[in-house]
Amino acid sequence: MFGNLFEEEEEGGSSGTHLPPKGGDEPPPARGRSDLCGIKNQGGTCYLNSLLQTLLFTPEFREELFSLGPDELGCLEDKDKPGAKVRLIPLELQRLFARLLLVDQQSASTADLTDSFGWNSSEGTNQHDVQELNRILFSALEHSLVGTSGSTFIHRLYHGTIVNSIVCKECGNVSQRQEDFLDLTVCVSGVLSLEEALWNMFVEEELFEGNNLYRCAKCDRLVTAAKSAKLQKLPPFLTMSLLRFSFDFAKCERYKETGRYSFPFTFNLRPFCEQTNGDDSDYTYDLFSVIIHKGGCYGGHYHVYIRDIDQLGRWEPPEEDCKPKTQRKVKEVVKEAFEPKLQEDDPLSVLTSIISQDPSKTVLVDQLGQKLMQKIGSSWSKRFRKHYGPIGKFLQSQSDVFMLVSNGTRVALKTNLPSPVTEPQIPTEPTTNSDPPTASDLGAAEQQQGSNQKPEAEPEQGSHWFDLNDSTVTSIRESDIEKQFQGKESAYMLFYRKTQLQRPSEALNNPQYKVPVHLVQMAQEENIKLRGMREKFEATNNTVELHLHLAPCYRLDNGALQPADKEHNGGTDLSFDRRKTVGDLRLAIYQMQELWEGDMALTVAKSLPAGLHLYNTLTDDNVSLYSAGIYTNSDLFVWNGREVCGATILTGAEWEPVLLTVVRPFVDEDVEQEERDGEEYKENGGGFENGGPGLKREARGFAGGVTLCEVKEALGEPKESVLCQEHKGGKRGEQGGGASGWRVFPPDDMQRTLKELSLKDGDALLVLEPQSFDSSVFTLNGDVVTVTTPSDCRWLQVEFQPHGGGGGGGEGEGEERRKIKVPATGNMLLGEVKQRAMEELQLQQKSPGAQFCLRQVDCTGKLLPPVCEELSVRDAGVRLMTTLTLCPGNAPKASQLFLHFSVGAAPSTGMEMDIIVEETYTVKECLKSMLDAVGLDGTCWHLRRLDWCEEVGEPLMDEDASLSELKISSGDTLVVTEGQLPPKGFLKLTMWLYPDPQNTETDFNHTAGETQSLSLPLCGGSTVELRSVGQVEISDEATLEDLKTQVLTLPALQNVCLPITAFMRVWQLEGGRLARILRGQQLTLRKLKLSSGTDLCVQQLLKEEDLGPKEVLVNVKMGVPGERSYYPPEELVWDASRDSSPRSLRTCLAAHYGLSPDSLLLAKHQPDKHIWEEISNWNQQVSKKKKKKRTESLLGAPFHLKDGDTIGIKNLLIDNNRDFVTQEDEQGQQRLREQAEQRRKGEKAAGSDGTAPQRKAGQTKSRKPEVALSINVGEFR
Repeated sequence: MFGNLFEEEEEGGSSGTHLPPKGGDEPPPARGRSDLCGIKNQGGTCYLNSLLQTLLFTPEFREELFSLGPDELGCLEDKDKPGAKVRLIPLELQRLFARLLLVDQQSASTADLTDSFGWNSSEGTNQHDVQELNRILFSALEHSLVGTSGSTFIHRLYHGTIVNSIVCKECGNVSQRQEDFLDLTVCVSGVLSLEEALWNMFVEEELFEGNNLYRCAKCDRLVTAAKSAKLQKLPPFLTMSLLRFSFDFAKCERYKETGRYSFPFTFNLRPFCEQTNGDDSDYTYDLFSVIIHKGGCYGGHYHVYIRDIDQLGRWEPPEEDCKPKTQRKVKEVVKEAFEPKLQEDDPLSVLTSIISQDPSKTVLVDQLGQKLMQKIGSSWSKRFRKHYGPIGKFLQSQSDVFMLVSNGTRVALKTNLPSPVTEPQIPTEPTTNSDPPTASDLGAAEQQQGSNQKPEAEPEQGSHWFDLNDSTVTSIRESDIEKQFQGKESAYMLFYRKTQLQRPSEALNNPQYKVPVHLVQMAQEENIKLRGMREKFEATNNTVELHLHLAPCYRLDNGALQPADKEHNGGTDLSFDRRKTVGDLRLAIYQMQELWEGDMALTVAKSLPAGLHLYNTLTDDNVSLYSAGIYTNSDLFVWNGREVCGATILTGAEWEPVLLTVVRPFVDEDVEQEERDGEEYKENGGGFENGGPGLKREARGFAGGVTLCEVKEALGEPKESVLCQEHKGGKRGEQGGGASGWRVFPPDDMQRTLKELSLKDGDALLVLEPQSFDSSVFTLNGDVVTVTTPSDCRWLQVEFQPHGGGGGGGEGEGEERRKIKVPATGNMLLGEVKQRAMEELQLQQKSPGAQFCLRQVDCTGKLLPPVCEELSVRDAGVRLMTTLTLCPGNAPKASQLFLHFSVGAAPSTGMEMDIIVEETYTVKECLKSMLDAVGLDGTCWHLRRLDWCEEVGEPLMDEDASLSELKISSGDTLVVTEGQLPPKGFLKLTMWLYPDPQNTETDFNHTAGETQSLSLPLCGGSTVELRSVGQVEISDEATLEDLKTQVLTLPALQNVCLPITAFMRVWQLEGGRLARILRGQQLTLRKLKLSSGTDLCVQQLLKEEDLGPKEVLVNVKMGVPGERSYYPPEELVWDASRDSSPRSLRTCLAAHYGLSPDSLLLAKHQPDKHIWEEISNWNQQVSKKKKKKRTESLLGAPFHLKDGDTIGIKNLLIDNNRDFVTQEDEQGQQRLREQAEQRRKGEKAAGSDGTAPQRKAGQTKSRKPEVALSINVGEFR
């Protein structure tokens, strides 16, 4: 029928990787609170699941199927035996129904059933039409049951008869024809209800008249006749298939009917039947199943609403519906008081909140992304993916918080695992987590439930409705069905049963009713197997590995606990069931440590770089380890709770120790002698690590709650000592001249703790005494201490490049010979470095008289300007242990600049020329030097800078200014441009004239000779021609009023007469469209951000205009009632300075037309797409957090309302048509589609030649080819 058009829509946020559970393969979860079993989705089988659940909850169908025994159907064990007749489809359907009724699992699999259909693995991912499946499945069952006692039960239950009659209006002859039906296909388009559709089918007559006459067999000629249809035989079960999907022959595309279409819960078919003399019960039907389709005609999802006739499930009112309003309000207040505020920027907080607030305390991984979108209004990809990666990997990385259950399909919190036995109780006292059910907990819970809980109220009559959505089963109310009358999620198939069909009392609440004994035994065996798997999994999954640290084996050192024996860390491992209590763990440790005396405290510990630190102590012996937050690999410290080896222990996060690197001066006579001689110092490991000569480094731990003063005392330093923190501007050793910077802590910081100062593990702390600054190693400048690095890193590498390019073209050995290492210090002159490099490279002998310079290289390999050889390494900003390039050329002096330049255009990379000039040169002198360098003369040249886009930018206007005054520095690029220097501050603007639609000839008779024009698109498909009236040269310091006055002096506008300039409007053009109106008569053109070359359009007005900065000029068009057209547009000025919301615009338009604001419907026209975007009143929306939503502005996203936009208006009091699209818009949309089709054909043709461009990101993926739905049935005749 529709093939696989109904492809499953992907639920957001799913990840392909899942965290495997600890206990291996996790058993299927037990049934939920509804005590009903769902069906697993194989990837695209939601249509099959919905129909199977409907058949299961049709008791008569189910019992007819169960009545067929193995003697008629055969046995599945014999299916591979030759000659055996095994009817696979009914057998597998029996087994599936038995599992759905009796096996304690959340969902059952249809894999065996679909295998009996002859489907391959890909069929499970292709979705089909459920109406088509209904017919094909019944046909397959009828063929499978040929020759059995159940061969006719499908016909008995579902088949009815329609009689079609044609009555001759002249002779009265009646011609009748009968036809059977399995389901009634009823029209949806143009119909408001099921009753109306049936009336049109079985009550209204179709007349054959005019050109459409009927040939009467009795009259033997064409006559006038009437055709009608009636229901002749009514089946016990009536199936209605709604024609939701139609085909638009004008657009050549499918579409879904989403309008309102109501259907009754109980209705009488007597008016539509041929025989009407029976009792009402013979014609009355009750609704018991509604299959719902969510999505469009090319993709979607099916689920089903079903009335549980035999009351096999546990129906409970929806949580919010069954509570009084006062109770709901109290719950909200308590929730706001005790629930921590959601941190929307923290994905851990958001996901934890989503899972903890779910009633089952678990969430399907496939639905986690969708719930995240509903929670914070943004998807995972937009909000968190950049920083945290895919959501699946994030769940893996937070394995101490989340765990995946149900074979990786659901995610739960490790501190809040779902319990199939009971729901978590609301704690009377604030606790960190809820306990998993232990034996004692369950007994207490049952006792409390028996004493406090009232008997469960019986569900109201007819309220046993459930929503079966693949694996999920939830209770719903009858009123929820009415929500499926319309929309993208709406009813698709209806199933009715005769009211007179009554169920026996023994069938109620009895899922084993009429189930064959061998299937009951099969279900019992599966339940026993599942219970064993769950017990084994729970035992394995609840065992945690604990690391116990015993107090006698530790001592307090450096603010943290350290093992007394380095070889033995004083710890022992223990495997323990986390469902047991803290008291049980304490008893187990007492039994392990027989020699333990006195009290025993168990404190959560953590190994830090500084050592072991203690946090919270487990004081409540009745709390389980699970609720106490004890996970696998947790560290527990066993002590007396007061001291360790006589030392008081500070616990808690505020005292968390920090491992700092304490740096002290280490300068002795040998090192100073080495520095004087400039020789390399070899470290001899003199009692310090990672510190090199001159600095001694030592790792020390301190409690995070101590102050810097206490740190100084602990280090044994005198009061006048100075503490410094390593400078955050760069890494140690990367400062110019081989020096590192340190910042002295101010006096106020000395009273602050390490935590308050944000000091972390590994941070360095420099300790200096006042006499340390007498050494050449340390220099104090303000609050910055400079430490000169030792001599073992005092060198520079020089690489010789004979052609000044990047890289060199020699062999490998030649490359090595061109690189040499020159000893250097921060105070050495760069000229000396060059001289030493040239001597080692022997360049003076090879190229006598040649000039060379040293140049740095940036991170891209580009050569930087030559360094000044008169400066020292430190003053030139050259870092030691880096590479300089020795190139041919001169080096600039301290008073000179090294500039790049080109002639005519922006230079290509590596193609610019170089020149050295004095920084005191004027622009004119610099230009002359450049012209002399390239052999050009003349005065019609000027200099321009390069802008940030590496394109020719603004000219250097002041030719008498020096280069230093213009802030031109070495390495800048200038462009020698031909032509005279333009006047300073002058703009050249191109002017266009907007025609007056009321008097076009007057405006344009003077431009008859003009040929240059610009077509400007308007709303409704029309255009207006702008005429060029010339160019204006004006200073950027001139006002807008001056510009208007000068425009009127153009020859093309000599016939335009205006009283004052306020009668002229000036538009700025961008991209061939009117972009904005220039406001402020006295504002300068510079403040209006006009640049040379801008296009402006002037428009003559009939009245004065002086728009404010927040006043918007819009074109408003009122719709013609009952027609797809508009009255002529009007200009309206909307003041958005105080309020730019949709309501403000609506109020302004209502005042303009004298109407009520609530009767207006507004939309903004988008001429480039030929569509209208409806403007809703956002002020009425309230966020999920029940806070008032911030008023949205029409000046921002998504409308970006600006000058010249068109606003369409519908007066709903007299116009019921809410569609703003006109015929011109539809024609424009058709043109856009044709253009897109032509581009697609062009790309397809290019692809056939092997030249197709790559698919753009975000392009709609192609749909799968449609495949027919079929079920293979064996031959049983």
